[in-house]
Amino acid sequence: MSEVYIIQNQDKLFLSKQRTWQDGRELASLYRSPHKDEAVNEMFEANAKDYSQRVKLVECPLNERGQPQIDPEILPPPLPKANQTQSLALDSDVADTPDAKPTPEAAH
Repeated sequence: MSEVYIIQNQDKLFLSKQRTWQDGRELASLYRSPHKDEAVNEMFEANAKDYSQRVKLVECPLNERGQPQIDPEILPPPLPKANQTQSLALDSDVADTPDAKPTPEAAH
């Protein structure tokens, strides 16, 4: 098949294989189906889990690697990587706090 169907919500996010919403920049992790009826069923399941979602099918051609080519105009802004930012902030906060206990190696 040269075309697949992917699912997009009202926030321009795409359904992943893990049934979470992503910004669509990791193509390998996106839910896709070459069959429209399967994609419609998945669309209804996603909507049944959260009835406030407004989802639609997007038909995409496949690139040379067999992944969907998403039109850049329908992509949302990239999602922030909160876990990396938070862990970096936590590491620097611990080192700067005056209450931090010295390690046994530092005491000798």
